[in-house]
Amino acid sequence: MVLALTFSVPTIAWAQQTISLDDAIERAVIRSPQMASQQQQVDNAYLTQKTSWGRFLPTLSASGSGSLRSSSTFNDVTGLLEPGSSDSYGAGLSGSWTVLEGTRRFQEYDAAKAEVRAAEARYMDFRYQVALQTKTVFFNALRQQDLLEVSRQRIIQAQQNMEIVRRRTLLGEATVSDSLRARLDVVNAEQAVLQGETALRASRFALGRQVGIGQPVTPVRPDNLDPTMLPYTESEILEIAEMVSPAVIAASESTLSAGLGVSAARTQYIPTMRLSSGYNWQNQTMSFDGGSTSWNMSLSMSYPIFNGFQREASIDRAQYAQRVAQLQEDDVRLGAREEADAALQNLLTAEQAIVIAEDAAFVAAEDLRVVRARYEVGAAT
Repeated sequence: MVLALTFSVPTIAWAQQTISLDDAIERAVIRSPQMASQQQQVDNAYLTQKTSWGRFLPTLSASGSGSLRSSSTFNDVTGLLEPGSSDSYGAGLSGSWTVLEGTRRFQEYDAAKAEVRAAEARYMDFRYQVALQTKTVFFNALRQQDLLEVSRQRIIQAQQNMEIVRRRTLLGEATVSDSLRARLDVVNAEQAVLQGETALRASRFALGRQVGIGQPVTPVRPDNLDPTMLPYTESEILEIAEMVSPAVIAASESTLSAGLGVSAARTQYIPTMRLSSGYNWQNQTMSFDGGSTSWNMSLSMSYPIFNGFQREASIDRAQYAQRVAQLQEDDVRLGAREEADAALQNLLTAEQAIVIAEDAAFVAAEDLRVVRARYEVGAAT
């Protein structure tokens, strides 16, 4: 039967570029500014570790000099000033090595290694966050696509219902009010389609931005979207989240680094011994032949008896930083348990919502079938 009322929705020319979930996550990680910033933090941590290791090595430096200077000498025989020059050239090589500094270098090196592990853990944490954000945007685009299809089906159903009401009105079995309500249902369905198309385009643009593409991107529906059973119990998941989540690992390593910072600050009460040596060469001509050479070696020790309470202030700041780091670690552990529990509850709620939605869809379809059958035989009131 040809419907008496037809409805056309204006179409928008969208780019048909598609992307799978795995490709979307990979592209999002590559182009994410947050991931680039975290990678820089990891590189900086490795550079700090390299600098800390370099403090165990001696320092070497080379120097060179040269000067040209004119000079005049008086000749006693001729009684005249004779022009001349007084040039000098020199080169040197020097080195020094800290013999004793307590355990400061060891503490700083261990702290730098802890910061490297913390930076790597934060990098993984941000990677998981970007992956989760990408999945959310990806599946939201799929969801908007499904919702738009539902809205279009509502238009078809509303048009069919309006046709039934129109025929019943002609037979005197329905009122004008019934016809108006049926028309209103069609209008509402049309409005829902327009809103759905706008939401779908926005979601596809959001997916394009997430993966670094400046146009709408259509997500490729995965082959299997059926939920699977979790391999761990609720208590095991909470324990894993508290012990080995990247955020907890980063906070734990930061606490360790802060504790090592306290130990390093306390080494300021230990004297510092430094061994220095050098080799120098001087000549009046630009040649290594001839000239004079000299070498030196010295061992020095320094110990600040009083430096204006700088040591005490440094230790106090390090201890306070350690306390703050410990409190932050405790809070991160609690937050990890809280987030894990919230995620589990959301999963349980989603599973129950799926069952309820399937039951509601069956009931609605059956109700629609019964109503249409009654309208067809003129039994509806």
